Amino acid sequence: DLGEIIKSIEAQGNKVRELKTAKSEKSVIDVEVKKLLALKAEYKEIAGSDWKPGVTAPVQTNKPVQKQPESDSKSSDLLSLYNKVQGQGDKVRKLKGEKADKKVIDQEVKLLLSMKEEYKKAAGKDWKPNEAPAAPAAPAAPAAPAAPKNSDELQKQIAEQAEKIEKELQRLRVLKEQFKSATGKEWTDDNSKVTGNTAPANSGEDISKKIQEQGDKVRKLKADKADKKQIDEAVKILLSLKEDYKKQTGQDWKPGVQSQKPTEKPKAAEKPKNVEKQTAKSTNSNGDEIASKIAEQGDKVRQLKSAKAEKSVIDEEVKVLLKLKGDYKAATGEEWKPPAAADEKKPAKASEPKANKEKVKKEDKKEPAKTGTRLGLEAKKNENLPDWYNQVITKGEMIEYSDISGCYPLRPWSFEIWEVIRDFFDGEIKKMKVKNCAFPLFVSKAALEKEKDHIADFAPEVAWVTKSGDSDLAEPIAIRPTSETVMYPYYAKWLKSHRDLPLKLNQWNSVVRWEFKHPQPFLRTREFYWQEGHSAFLTKAEADEEVLAILELYAQVYEDLLCIPVVRGRKSEKEKFAGGDYTTTVEAYISASGRAIQGATSHHLGQNFSKMFEILVETAEGSEKQYVYQNSWGITTRTIGVMVMVHGDDKGLVLPPKVAAIQAIIVPCGITATTTPEQREKLMDECKKLEEELKADGSVKVEGDYRDNYSPGWKFNHWELKGVPIRVELGFKDLEKKEVTLVRRDTSAKLTASRATVLDTVKKLLTEIGKSMYAKAKDEMDSHIKQTNNWNDFVKFLDQKNLLLSPYCGEISCEDQIKADST
Repeated sequence: DLGEIIKSIEAQGNKVRELKTAKSEKSVIDVEVKKLLALKAEYKEIAGSDWKPGVTAPVQTNKPVQKQPESDSKSSDLLSLYNKVQGQGDKVRKLKGEKADKKVIDQEVKLLLSMKEEYKKAAGKDWKPNEAPAAPAAPAAPAAPAAPKNSDELQKQIAEQAEKIEKELQRLRVLKEQFKSATGKEWTDDNSKVTGNTAPANSGEDISKKIQEQGDKVRKLKADKADKKQIDEAVKILLSLKEDYKKQTGQDWKPGVQSQKPTEKPKAAEKPKNVEKQTAKSTNSNGDEIASKIAEQGDKVRQLKSAKAEKSVIDEEVKVLLKLKGDYKAATGEEWKPPAAADEKKPAKASEPKANKEKVKKEDKKEPAKTGTRLGLEAKKNENLPDWYNQVITKGEMIEYSDISGCYPLRPWSFEIWEVIRDFFDGEIKKMKVKNCAFPLFVSKAALEKEKDHIADFAPEVAWVTKSGDSDLAEPIAIRPTSETVMYPYYAKWLKSHRDLPLKLNQWNSVVRWEFKHPQPFLRTREFYWQEGHSAFLTKAEADEEVLAILELYAQVYEDLLCIPVVRGRKSEKEKFAGGDYTTTVEAYISASGRAIQGATSHHLGQNFSKMFEILVETAEGSEKQYVYQNSWGITTRTIGVMVMVHGDDKGLVLPPKVAAIQAIIVPCGITATTTPEQREKLMDECKKLEEELKADGSVKVEGDYRDNYSPGWKFNHWELKGVPIRVELGFKDLEKKEVTLVRRDTSAKLTASRATVLDTVKKLLTEIGKSMYAKAKDEMDSHIKQTNNWNDFVKFLDQKNLLLSPYCGEISCEDQIKADST
């Protein structure tokens, strides 16, 4: 009965829709769809036409059926199909406009393509908008039943059509991915409305870059053994990009080959110049908007890092930041640069008359730009220490952030400070007959696990190498967190007699400790530079003596070079070096946080490691063998971070004179639009002459800032931010008076010096600045050291940002309780 079949079709259709809505397994849905198609085929056999929603069973009458002309019947069906395609197209566009779920859209697109195919079969041509078939002359009577089709044949056709649609959808996804790669944004239906003013296709060079990036993506997917479908999808995009390249350049893409420009088109097809200007203007506008978003997102990331937010939250925001930078590059064709770099003015062209340059400068002074360069610090040290710290080390050109969290490139401005520390300390330990050496970066698992207390403390921070290319290593290899377990197997091999002692070795290297806490440049990083000394002695007394001698050298680094007072002391049992007997330390005080920070440590290891690694020597008596006594000691690039936090202010870095890469910077002053070329030349010559005078005996590190694209005021701020101890100003009036103006970075005090005695004056001033910086830091620390035996005062003093001297029993459990109750 036709009525029953219609009910069955409707019920089965509802079932299929429910399964799709519930996102059931594809195999389950496919089974129910087959049942639905079988019911529809049965309906067609009986009714002679396809089943359509809303159809009802015809009422049987005894009247003869009047046959409708074949042409009218065909027109009616075609018009109905045409309207269905149009309605389905509207539905798809609406879903896209509402940004519906991709699966829902894909399903409706499949249906639309199926309808268009059905229309093509019936009409003999593709469906096109605004080309509806003519309406029939008269209402059509029900058509005579058509000859039923074989159900197996229908199933085969349906399967073929489904496969064809799937291929088209695959191609559609590839095209959308290409669109996103080319424009930096998702494709929407609005993008399909192309006008005559569309931008030209990407150049061969742009496409070549995309091919290289996509090739890297494919190789990474293969190396990561990604899902085959994912790799195939990426390969299709790569091949499509290569095809676009060939169309654009007329040649196949090859690695390392620069694209040739396509054959020049007739002038009639050239883009009008005003259109190019509009495009450039639009690009700049987009770039400015994206740059603003990048700045906001960067601030958001820094705030999250400062607030020690969850790593997953930070990573998510970093992804957004990287995407914005990608969008900026796509919009402007160049990498995004921080405002401090982006706002630097380029030097005027050589062909431009000097007078014109001066005129431009004067006009710039009259009407300063309202959009600030953000060169200076935006955070205050005592209001937001984490933000201030991150700004001062980046804007002060000390570090740069990398794409690996906790790993930072050290720029020359900071590394030269480390070199001064290294040269001083290396010279001092060589006086103690310590020799430098180098041991491997890697340590075997067996060696690392020999000292159980040692590895237990470092275990969470150890980074492991587990693969070589695509192959798994037979055994993981650790990257050294410290070198005791790397070096001591060799000590056991080399040391046989008391005559081989003492053995004193030192390494200048980097180590990796995969911190899970919030990384901070210099202070807590996953890779850091340091020296690590390892010595072996016959007696404990010799070892104890060296521990304190090294500790005193560390104190000298802080107090003499960095102008930072330190407290010398011994770590608690809980805080000592894992596997050691005791640990000594120098600790500095950070007034902005009101807390101490570890500066450097010198450890006595006793015989713990020598017993683990069987480092035995024959004694002088020769009757028995003895385990050696060992020390290890180290100072790191944390020194630089401590220096920044102790001395820096709201203008930027304040560098101690002994470690500053530049101790005095010469800035020419007084050049205006009315200055003649001869006057300018004379001033510059005098500045360079002064530079040579200050360099005369090699005791002062001095440079001149002779850049003509920056004003003296800009240079003052720049070198203040970088913390140069003395600014030397030389202008036309100074030349007349035969004197110079000196400005101290630490106090901003100005003084004049005779040109004849300027070198001696600068030397004395550098010494005075160093003493003044130390005295200021010492006063801050001493005024915040409190002594108490009362627990209530203990907590109160801590809250007031003080360091405390208080007795306690020394037990670990007691230490834990103090920490818990005072936090």
